Amino acid sequence: MTGGETGAWQQLERELGAWAAASRQAEIWWRDDDAGAPGPAFERLLAVAAASRAPLALATIPARVEPALAEVLEIQAPGAVVLQHGYAHADHAAAGAKKCELVDPARRPTIMDELRQGRARLASLFGARFRPVLVPPWNRIDPVLLPQLPALGFTGLSTYTARTAATPVVGLRQANCHVDILEWHPQRRFLGTRAALELLAGHLAARRLGKVDAAEPSGILTHHHVHDAAAWDFLAELLDRLARHAAVRLLSAHEVFAKPTADRQATAGETRA
Repeated sequence: MTGGETGAWQQLERELGAWAAASRQAEIWWRDDDAGAPGPAFERLLAVAAASRAPLALATIPARVEPALAEVLEIQAPGAVVLQHGYAHADHAAAGAKKCELVDPARRPTIMDELRQGRARLASLFGARFRPVLVPPWNRIDPVLLPQLPALGFTGLSTYTARTAATPVVGLRQANCHVDILEWHPQRRFLGTRAALELLAGHLAARRLGKVDAAEPSGILTHHHVHDAAAWDFLAELLDRLARHAAVRLLSAHEVFAKPTADRQATAGETRA
């Protein structure tokens, strides 16, 4: 371990110590994208989750998912939660624009039916394990789609970077990821221990100091099918350290996207009225 890596782990420890000194727990969750079929990389992902006992949320591609995935989860990861990763992870953006599947329906009229079909397929395959949370491929979605998601049965949304609103539209709860452990350009590889830990410690500090929404859990983002050896080693160590830290609470996706107590009370009051 280099001096920079050691210093980065120490920085994270200091930040978690600050949470503990304030008698607060740092809530963190883990989302892995692009699940579709079991295989060696997926088996390794489940092994890392089991070793750390970290709750795993799988953003699963409806058009690519194989029934065998549900069978493997039932046996090896009964606590894993399945989210919906778009429909086919296909790019429908205009020429020259950044990749995006969930574009304006005016550009692709079939998008609403695809999302509906995808939701139905995942619900059928995974039952109560499936949570109707939409994870846009490439973490991009045209804003015009957001008000239409609750009518399709979605109750949650997850993209990347600190959210600007916990409820972007009525009936939709948003919770994002903030630490992508991969670097995608100019080549795909592990981001690096120092850079990844700085992202995590930075978001935790911003929450603690009120610079971003303190109630949004810090999210770790992985892509098991393209991890290199360094990414796997880092992920295993990070989850192990977090799981053993008294100031950390690792959340399942069911907890992350649960309706807040205040909202439940408000709804109850409206019902009684």
